[in-house]
Amino acid sequence: MAKANHTLVNEFILIGFAGSPELQVLLFIFFLIIYSITLLANFAMFLLIQIDSRLHTPMYFFLSNLSLLDLCYSSVVTPKMLIGFLTESKTISLRECAAQMWFFGFFVGVEGYLLSSMAYDRYVAISHPLLYTVMMSRKTCLLLLVPLCFAGLLNAMTHTVMTFQLTFCKSKINHFFCDIPAVISLSCSETQINKMVLFIMSCTHGSLNSIFIIISYIYILCAILRMQSAEGQGKALSTCSTHLTAVSIFYVTLFCIYVRPSHSFLPAQGKVFSVFYAVITPMLNPLIYSIRNKEVQTAVGRVIRRKGLL
Repeated sequence: MAKANHTLVNEFILIGFAGSPELQVLLFIFFLIIYSITLLANFAMFLLIQIDSRLHTPMYFFLSNLSLLDLCYSSVVTPKMLIGFLTESKTISLRECAAQMWFFGFFVGVEGYLLSSMAYDRYVAISHPLLYTVMMSRKTCLLLLVPLCFAGLLNAMTHTVMTFQLTFCKSKINHFFCDIPAVISLSCSETQINKMVLFIMSCTHGSLNSIFIIISYIYILCAILRMQSAEGQGKALSTCSTHLTAVSIFYVTLFCIYVRPSHSFLPAQGKVFSVFYAVITPMLNPLIYSIRNKEVQTAVGRVIRRKGLL
């Protein structure tokens, strides 16, 4: 009956960020710079870890995968957003929208659990340094990727399939990409189950990862305080603080979008939060881990000298 009473849509319109043509150009330049830094920084971090044998440790194994994920999920969203700033046609087909939602959900789901694995890696390195190479062997690191991919697939499949089984009678997405809440709001079907599943899965995945990370860092902090060497304490705190900074930015913005009640903030505020976790965070991660990481800085110097650039 719902299908008979409504005109169904076969494409959406991404409204993006409203403003004058001059503002659109400025926003295009701003986000193009961010995206360029994201691509360059993450690719450089990934390549550096691959070519420098001294960085072939579990910590940098996870960090290289984080860089790869940031490359992927920023590329799912940002290019389409950049095109929208310069063209009058802001349409996206249902299939393109579903694909964007699926890949974004997969990469974000994997990254959430990857950050938890990185917390566990730091816990083992600092609390059990003598057993670190045994507990975090190459095989163990690879096996940890299996549940990460499963979590990403579950997240992507559940939300994409449930969303695109709905009937849509409105076409304007008040967002810069096909985010789940924004697309669901266009449906003339009953969406209560979709919203409930989104809330439960977001709470479950987010809470599990957050609790695991918090517990890991409680043990890490206790281990650091027991260290006799002030230099060792400083190095451990520096490494852990970089990870906590990246984790905090990622999870706080995600919770604000998917766990906080949708009526508690305006769509414009939702877009701002989305910019942080979809566009800004992928740029910040490699910068955070490289600027405050002496091992990465030293590795860069080795590679430059090896290639004869200095």
